[in-house]
Amino acid sequence: MDLIFATHNANKAKEISVLLDDKFNVLTLQDIGFTTEIEETGTTLKENAFIKAQAVAAQFNLPVFADDTGLEVFCLNNEPGVRSARYAGEPSDANQNMDLLLSKLTPKSLNEARFVTWICLMINGKIHFFEGSLNGSIIHQKTGMNGFGYDPIFVPENHAETLAQLTLEEKNKISHRAKAFFKMKDFLFKQTFS
Repeated sequence: MDLIFATHNANKAKEISVLLDDKFNVLTLQDIGFTTEIEETGTTLKENAFIKAQAVAAQFNLPVFADDTGLEVFCLNNEPGVRSARYAGEPSDANQNMDLLLSKLTPKSLNEARFVTWICLMINGKIHFFEGSLNGSIIHQKTGMNGFGYDPIFVPENHAETLAQLTLEEKNKISHRAKAFFKMKDFLFKQTFS
């Protein structure tokens, strides 16, 4: 089954390709020649996932899914949240985003945080949403070379290493994105192969 993943982010596509069964052929926006930049004007992650999926579904007659992920730091009133990818402004830059976030934390801050992913799936004329989250904390030193985004400063709950120190296989066992995608995968299997 062909599924369009409404993303230009090669890192996300790589993560997802190892999560979905080979019964699903995941096509990125590059694969289908969709070059239009989709403006994420939603006020929530869930709204942005819907906006992205809808923009692609309007042009292609295939199942489409999109995700939006944010980091919520509790002592910063859940910043950066929906603005996570562009926290330090445009063009987005992960190091600048992390630097801005760290500059807002004091040495005595309680750095509890969580990653949240929302997925919007549009299939057979219907809309479905799936959510995944991962609790943890922010550290003040970027550590690790794997992953992307805020991974080098986020230590998952019950772990000693940042997400950027984990292998992709290790990350996919616990990550917010993986949790949401496994929910979507279970739904698709029940709909398609049962």
